[in-house]
Amino acid sequence: MARRGGLDAELAKRESSKRIGGLSALWPFLRPYRLLLVAALGALILTASISLILPMAVRRVVDNFNAQDGALLDRYFTAALLIAALLALGTGLRYALVTRLGERVVADIRKAVFDRVIGMSPAFYERIMTGEVLSRITTDTTLILSVIGSSVSIALRNALIFIGGLTLMLFTSAKLAGLVLLIVPLILVPILTLGRRLRGLSRENQDWIAESSGNASEALLSVQTVQAFTHEDQSRARFGAVTEQSYDAARRRIFTRALMTVIVIFLIFAGVVSVLWIGARDVRLGTMSAGMLVQFVIYAVLVAGSVAALSEIWGELQRAAGATERLVDLLHAEDAVRDPEVPQPVPTPVRGGITFDHVNFAYPSRPDRAALDDLTLTIAPGETVALVGPSGAGKTTIIQLIQRFYDPASGTVSLDGVPLDQMARQAFRKHIALVPQDPVIFAASARDNIRFGRLDASDAEVEEAARLAAAHEFISALPEGYDSYLGERGVMLSGGQKQRVAIARAILRDAPVLLLDEATSALDAESERAVQQAVETMSRDRTTIVIAHRLATVKKADRIIVMEEGRIVASGTHDSLVAEGGLYARLARLQFTDGEVV
Repeated sequence: MARRGGLDAELAKRESSKRIGGLSALWPFLRPYRLLLVAALGALILTASISLILPMAVRRVVDNFNAQDGALLDRYFTAALLIAALLALGTGLRYALVTRLGERVVADIRKAVFDRVIGMSPAFYERIMTGEVLSRITTDTTLILSVIGSSVSIALRNALIFIGGLTLMLFTSAKLAGLVLLIVPLILVPILTLGRRLRGLSRENQDWIAESSGNASEALLSVQTVQAFTHEDQSRARFGAVTEQSYDAARRRIFTRALMTVIVIFLIFAGVVSVLWIGARDVRLGTMSAGMLVQFVIYAVLVAGSVAALSEIWGELQRAAGATERLVDLLHAEDAVRDPEVPQPVPTPVRGGITFDHVNFAYPSRPDRAALDDLTLTIAPGETVALVGPSGAGKTTIIQLIQRFYDPASGTVSLDGVPLDQMARQAFRKHIALVPQDPVIFAASARDNIRFGRLDASDAEVEEAARLAAAHEFISALPEGYDSYLGERGVMLSGGQKQRVAIARAILRDAPVLLLDEATSALDAESERAVQQAVETMSRDRTTIVIAHRLATVKKADRIIVMEEGRIVASGTHDSLVAEGGLYARLARLQFTDGEVV
């Protein structure tokens, strides 16, 4: 319901803009291809001009049907044929240039949007669904391709034909042209009135398509959970309802466009028939030649056809304007986390000292609930620190702030004495290795998944990292070994195997700061022991922060930080904390003695 309310608010905001000028936002993408654009416009003007010359040749042919000189008639027919050939060549050239321009511009837009959203902080994705972003990159850019590669060029060509044809109609017969001009206002009224409504419906239709895409993406990415809880029917019903809303918006858009087309075409051709009737009377009276009437009628048909085409293309332009606005929204989206204009260099070498100085933080989606409450914590270079405490205590939040996925509301997070918000994010993140609680496996080979930690690593280094993470044995047993495709999100692997691949990736990165968020939670006892040995070896010369609910994992840490409700409530070694009593002692008692008092 909240999502639906957000969509309604977005629709209301866009409806109030009513800007067909939204297409002007495409100019920065067109500017680099000015020569191609000029060539396409040249071909367009050529074809429009030839279309306007052709009726003159037809007039000569008609007026000389009864001429005594057959050679003269042959020349007129030959000229008409050459003009038609030029028209065909010009049209083919225009199509090739405009289509190429459209494909190039849309490819650039897709890259620009992806480049923008791939760098957005997690706070951005709390406000928008990933499926909706993908819908904008695919569906909306397809609309823009249709407009640049077809509709705009057809619209410009028809606009030129309309202006040129109307002018030549005046030269051919001012009387008949005056009658035609009386009809034009009648045609423009439904175009402007219905066109405005059409734009709003087009935007609504596109927004519902994006909503539908986001809904489907969410359900399919969680398909096993959906099936496990037998929610297939609910998911089908939810997706069906959103899809029906999209269809309903499309149906109203189609009806409005069809109504506009019916009205405009009827008015146009009713006007042409009326003018033709009056012109036929003038030919009978001898005040106009038959060729002149044919020329005027052809111009009238060209002008009428151009108006009809413009009325139809207007709807496409409206839809593309809405799609452009949606893409521009992404390109101009404000990120809560930004790099400084003049970033400080990362300390060289990075030693791994981390400091939290009176940090307060709440997630944007839960602003009234503090995730960290006046937290002060200093972690020395090379120190292994374990964070323990109940769920929601703020442990994962610390790891996210160290990577600067979010900025604290107050206080400072520093790396080797330099505040993170004074450095470029990519610069300091290169010195951090992460093993998340839910390991991410890409739809690639096992080798490529591990090499994601360091792209320039050799095959031998990849395999050594897999051995240290206790992953070499099961990877070697796969049908194609390290080159085996692991499937989307690693569907070919068990939970423990995914975690070991993620650990191998972190080992390969060889960063001075290592973050382990429940890194061994999905491992069996034997694999956990092997991985713990690897982590101990890896932790000797680097700063390591470990989050674990299983206290056996953290017993050997240099220091254990006990957290509750975003605050540090205790700190020390395993033995000192157990002797001290309190939260850690209670957790240890529950895990190691099944709740019995020793």
